[in-house]
Amino acid sequence: MSRILAAAMSEHLGEEIVLKGWLSQLRELRALSFLLLRDRSGTAQVVLRDPGMIQRLAELPRESVLEVRGRVAQRGDGRPGGELHDPEIRLLAAASESPPFDLFRPELNLPLPTMLDYAPVSLRHPRRRAVIELAAAAAHGFRQSLRDRGFVEIHTPKLVEAATEGGANVFPVAYFERTAYLAQSPQFYKQMMVGVLERVFEVGPVFRAEPHDTPRHLNEYVSLDAEMGFIADHRDVMAMLRNVIAGMLGEVERATRPELDLLGVELPVVPDEIPVLHFTAAERLLGAAGASGGDLSAADEAALGAWARREHASEFLFVEGYPADQRPFYTHPDPERPGFTRGFDLLFRGQELVTGGQRLHRYEDYLAALAARHLDAAPFAGYLQAFRFGMPPHGGFAIGLERFVARLTGLQNIRLATLFPRDLTRLSP
Repeated sequence: MSRILAAAMSEHLGEEIVLKGWLSQLRELRALSFLLLRDRSGTAQVVLRDPGMIQRLAELPRESVLEVRGRVAQRGDGRPGGELHDPEIRLLAAASESPPFDLFRPELNLPLPTMLDYAPVSLRHPRRRAVIELAAAAAHGFRQSLRDRGFVEIHTPKLVEAATEGGANVFPVAYFERTAYLAQSPQFYKQMMVGVLERVFEVGPVFRAEPHDTPRHLNEYVSLDAEMGFIADHRDVMAMLRNVIAGMLGEVERATRPELDLLGVELPVVPDEIPVLHFTAAERLLGAAGASGGDLSAADEAALGAWARREHASEFLFVEGYPADQRPFYTHPDPERPGFTRGFDLLFRGQELVTGGQRLHRYEDYLAALAARHLDAAPFAGYLQAFRFGMPPHGGFAIGLERFVARLTGLQNIRLATLFPRDLTRLSP
């Protein structure tokens, strides 16, 4: 007999079926008892009348794995759906002990360290599983949106010989008798591949050895990267990004409506044209206290997000034209505004979600940009080779998947938007 999922029980009223899942809870009442069996689709209620069976189940730790065969009947409490009667129960795997918290409760009211220490178990909670489902749908929407527009998915090395950003925030790795580094991004490779395929994207991990210990930073995260050739300027990239974000949200709506309802998430509307502020205009809006050092602080981003909601009824805001000294060396300068670039950020609900822009595409411009920052061109020789042999005007962007999910669901800490977070102190589980 084939296994049936808990969510499909009502389709089999009067039939004998087999369920398989975890012992979530045993409710022992005076007249009869109930086994709540959880699988990937939800929870099934099994009616128990045999005292010996009830006793054996009571001795099992919660989260033991069971196979239950029985007949589906209407629920005795009048609620829609079915419940299993006359069960035969087979133990597939006994848990060594019950978890130190209850997975059957609506909320996991645990300290963050406890939740992360017990991640293999806490991730089984329906609300945490819902976040995983949303992330999967968002990544699928990203891929499909770009495939539909002629992009090809690529897979690039995560061991590299030089820091992508030319800085020191990289993790060194012993690579035989040399030192390699974990990739900060696929930036160099996706640019090279524009010279091959014109439009490329990648979904993969990136590593930042930045000593942050904040609710919005991780040292390893999933980056959704895209790069496209033959653009007029960065505005073409921004238009593509707008469509990709809309596609991601559309897939989340299509694929995870039950999870959205469980989490109480209201999806944002992506405007046909997301409002745009030049960095200098953002500085004026923020006043003397904002944009210190030529960049935006978290408070600045929050203030600009509030402005976008108030003035444009938009949860999204582009800030373009960042100062050149705040952008990587490969960012294209703005020929009309010396000292500024064709780089941009996309803010979502008052927090930076995406960084992107137009890149340099001429070999001689790269040599000049590296020299201006006192960077040796030798470690970048493989990267620069692409530009020696002709590259079109191009640009791209990168979305942090965990940050997208955290902002979408209202999570207060980005660590809850990833399975097994890596930060300053955590390498386990």
